[in-house]
Amino acid sequence: MLKHIVMWDLRADTPEEKARATQLLKCKFESLRGQIPGLLHIEVGVDSSRVGYACDVVLYSEFDSQASLDGYATHPAHLRVREELGDLRIARHQVDYAVG
Repeated sequence: MLKHIVMWDLRADTPEEKARATQLLKCKFESLRGQIPGLLHIEVGVDSSRVGYACDVVLYSEFDSQASLDGYATHPAHLRVREELGDLRIARHQVDYAVG
């Protein structure tokens, strides 16, 4: 199994814009549930710490194989979500690792 973790900082000028951007990202990525072959689990978490060095949103997902994770990167549903979110994300951090 592979775990794929991505964290983002989002573009926003006000707390209200940040909240809207956060919910949009959360909804878009959660909509991928059941659409990607080999995607075993997906969840999106929103930071509640409010510390300056924290990212705004985290995506935690599990894939059954490296091939499934590779397929996710180019899957039309995933590419559509990335396009719909556009430049909403101003920073991105990623870790992929195998378990078991």
